[in-house]
Amino acid sequence: MTSKQAMSSNEQERLLCYNGEVLVFQLSKGNFADKEPTKTPILHVRRMVFDRGTKVFVQKSTGFFTIKEENSHLKIMCCNCVSDFRTGINLPYIVIEKNKKNNVFEYFLLILHSTNKFEMRLSFKLGYEMKDGLRVLNGPLILWRHVKAFFFISSQTGKVVSVSGNFSSIQWAGEIENLGMVLLGLKECCLSEEECTQEPSKSDYAIWNTKFCVYSLESQEVLSDIYIIPPAYSSVVTYVHICATEIIKNQLRISLIALTRKNQLISFQNGTPKNVCQLPFGDPCAVQLMDSGGGNLFFVVSFISNNACAVWKESFQVAAKWEKLSLVLIDDFIGSGTEQVLLLFKDSLNSDCLTSFKITDLGKINYSSEPSDCNEDDLFEDKQENRYLVVPPLETGLKVCFSSFRELRQHLLLKEKIISKSYKALINLVQGKDDNTSSAEEKECLVPLCGEEENSVHILDEKLSDNFQDSEQLVEKIWYRVIDDSLVVGVKTTSSLKLSLNDVTLSLLMDQAHDSRFRLLKCQNRVIKLSTNPFPAPYLMPCEIGLEAKRVTLTPDSKKEESFVCEHPSKKECVQIITAVTSLSPLLTFSKFCCTVLLQIMERESGNCPKDRYVVCGRVFLSLEDLSTGKYLLTFPKKKPIEHMEDLFALLAAFHKSCFQITSPGYALNSMKVWLLEHMKCEIIKEFPEVYFCERPGSFYGTLFTWKQRTPFEGILIIYSRNQTVMFQCLHNLIRILPINCFLKNLKSGSENFLIDNMAFTLEKELVTLSSLSSAIAKHESNFMQRCEVSKGKSSVVAAALSDRRENIHPYRKELQREKKKMLQTNLKVSGALYREITLKVAEVQLKSDFAAQKLSNL
Repeated sequence: MTSKQAMSSNEQERLLCYNGEVLVFQLSKGNFADKEPTKTPILHVRRMVFDRGTKVFVQKSTGFFTIKEENSHLKIMCCNCVSDFRTGINLPYIVIEKNKKNNVFEYFLLILHSTNKFEMRLSFKLGYEMKDGLRVLNGPLILWRHVKAFFFISSQTGKVVSVSGNFSSIQWAGEIENLGMVLLGLKECCLSEEECTQEPSKSDYAIWNTKFCVYSLESQEVLSDIYIIPPAYSSVVTYVHICATEIIKNQLRISLIALTRKNQLISFQNGTPKNVCQLPFGDPCAVQLMDSGGGNLFFVVSFISNNACAVWKESFQVAAKWEKLSLVLIDDFIGSGTEQVLLLFKDSLNSDCLTSFKITDLGKINYSSEPSDCNEDDLFEDKQENRYLVVPPLETGLKVCFSSFRELRQHLLLKEKIISKSYKALINLVQGKDDNTSSAEEKECLVPLCGEEENSVHILDEKLSDNFQDSEQLVEKIWYRVIDDSLVVGVKTTSSLKLSLNDVTLSLLMDQAHDSRFRLLKCQNRVIKLSTNPFPAPYLMPCEIGLEAKRVTLTPDSKKEESFVCEHPSKKECVQIITAVTSLSPLLTFSKFCCTVLLQIMERESGNCPKDRYVVCGRVFLSLEDLSTGKYLLTFPKKKPIEHMEDLFALLAAFHKSCFQITSPGYALNSMKVWLLEHMKCEIIKEFPEVYFCERPGSFYGTLFTWKQRTPFEGILIIYSRNQTVMFQCLHNLIRILPINCFLKNLKSGSENFLIDNMAFTLEKELVTLSSLSSAIAKHESNFMQRCEVSKGKSSVVAAALSDRRENIHPYRKELQREKKKMLQTNLKVSGALYREITLKVAEVQLKSDFAAQKLSNL
């Protein structure tokens, strides 16, 4: 927010606003609490905040800074807020001048931190006193004028540098994005010989001999001298405030407002005047921008005569005016999130508090230290004129807003109605009920799209109903668990159904009894496949380690059995689970809720487009009573780590999954089993020997591991952890026991085996597609050979009939050879539709195989 400084009747006291607070700086000799002042100068600061309850400013905190200069005259030059280049944070600053007897002037720039501690950021000496054009910019950087030249010093360099541009005055200085620190001012320019042929008048010379320029302090060159302010205004503009800048075709375009000697506020856009406002007072000196919220922007103009006024940016009309002021500050003083203007009246500054003030946003917010029955005229004396200026634009804006609101409301109601009926129709279709959502009137209003016949709707319904299949054919079991703040729903499919995450979607449709609408819950799907067959490598049998690794048996009656690792099951099976994980917090707003579990399977048949199949798996019922009793809550008791198979799959679905490729060039990875079984205290799940359950106390407890060793020197480790912190703890523990020069690589796309299988699958599809192309060509070649054989048969019959006339066989033989040669030279043609179809398929499968190969090469 804009921070402005002010000086009270005491030259050694200054005020500014910062983050809704009013900072009072006072330079004195000794502490305020001391009855007798000392010779040591002390800079004091008070933080004043507005109390909305008592409607007065109260002191929040204080601070001080001791200046070790006893025989010097000190004076506060200015104070404001700038950003420090070290942090980029806006902080209050104050500049103090020290004058010694030998006419040497020393200047200090102090920055005030939030702890009320002062830091000296810049100090330098000059052989003259800075009297004109003192400005402090971001950095901090101090800019001033001496005689006819401008100088600046930065806290980064600490050296005084002169501005090379020949400026007669600087109207604005600040930072512009992508351009750095820039100056905007009047620069003298030389007239051409043609323009000098006629002697110009003094007024013409003053106008056309100066031009507004934008100058860069970093590159020390003029950035632009057009699209700023026309030369005709150069002699009357006294103050400039830049509102916006942009670069179009390497040319700087500026939108600004300016104060003139004619007591006008003028808005310029790209060098063209747009709006003019005649101000109610004379000698304007500064402009501040106030955002009171709701799109209401005001320009608050201050005058040398201690008056001020507010100009509405939208209409460029005067909205309010005030007289006999000593200070105008703009900030969020009451903490409403919008800006207000603080008006301090004359003789209102003292050492303790702010006694005579007014806070207003020219709207609903109005706080005043004066009694409510006072006759103070803050706005125009003519109330009807003020009402005419302010109320009509507000009424117009309200009408436009209400009209837009009504249209938006109708649009949202229509969308909600369509979505509600669509959900209801989908659920009725899933549950096998009749769809009676559309009334007779709505059906009459329906118009067929693209000239479709009315019976096409029935065909679509029949087609869609064929896609819905009975869950008994594909789904064996449905279950759900609650883990922390997540609801995990799992569906166990038959082993004959081969699925991947790209081909299946498990959705949850929430159905409320009191509401006809259905809500699709946001879920994260995962396809989990675990083999019941242990795959110990021939070079690394678990029995060779010499450990009595126990197995945890998952049984329906929650009993725990133990066996040894070396036992091998006789059957080779693979359990396939599809899970959906959703956040439980939004569902807790209902005392009980029901969700329909819908499985969508996308099948890719050869020669056809992908076909979607829908399977209604069942319904999930959950209530707050179930959660309070812990009916479906999954916990980790130390004596019973995992009781059911569903608990294991719930953990695999909800936990954070991390996959790592471990490679050891010089040593075999025999220590991985030792780390899992001894260091991490893991137990092997008997039904799924590839899964290790960690029973190590602390944050490790409950972590799941899978270890697949491909070669003696390489393997894939997958960690299922509660969070990434536990995962990093596991890796830190693992690094200690791994061989030297061992490499760990995070596989972001999953395990390498999965990518290899995917690569093989895509290559297989590419071969099938290419073989279809070969079969099509072979088919046409076979037809061609059959035509040749028929022609050959016909010629042999003719030759037999004419065998008794050998003198005539030679012409027929020549004709047969000519026909064969003609047919061999004929181009074999393939159907255009068949060719396009085969070419498209070849391109698709080659693209997929290339993508899979790229993923595999990036491992």
